[in-house]
Amino acid sequence: MKKNIFILLLLFITVSSCRVSYSFRGTSINYDLTKTLQIAHFVNQAPLVYPPLEQRFNEEMKDMFTRNTRLQLVNQNGDMEIEGEIVGYELTPMAVQEDAFASETKLTMTVRMRFRNNKTDEPEIEERISANRIFSSNEVFDSVQDQLLSELITEIIDQIFNATMSNW
Repeated sequence: MKKNIFILLLLFITVSSCRVSYSFRGTSINYDLTKTLQIAHFVNQAPLVYPPLEQRFNEEMKDMFTRNTRLQLVNQNGDMEIEGEIVGYELTPMAVQEDAFASETKLTMTVRMRFRNNKTDEPEIEERISANRIFSSNEVFDSVQDQLLSELITEIIDQIFNATMSNW
């Protein structure tokens, strides 16, 4: 009896400590037909401007596509084209307390993206993609901004990659 309880307890601890993470980075590109990709520079048009945002976003976007596809990046006339703008980077107070101060703040980043495959008859894809993170208002925004920005950029680029390169 004690052995069965021990095994059940061990099994419960093992299962509860596991974490499952999904990433949909599988591509469905016909490399015989499509060989090049043009990624236009995403300009920061957000009302709240954080100077490193534009450069970091554009560099990480190109890195994602070069790491996960065999497409050659070109400056013009790509078989596939991705373009867009960073249209939102904003702070929103959340969970307002009795003293009218927010206990949490939400940072949201929004990108407008357009995708064209010039080798197929598929229509152009246009999407507005957002990601957000909530942090404690007790934290100084300048001290957490770079970490939060990194997470937001990664999430948005993953969404762009999945919307453009996956066919599911």
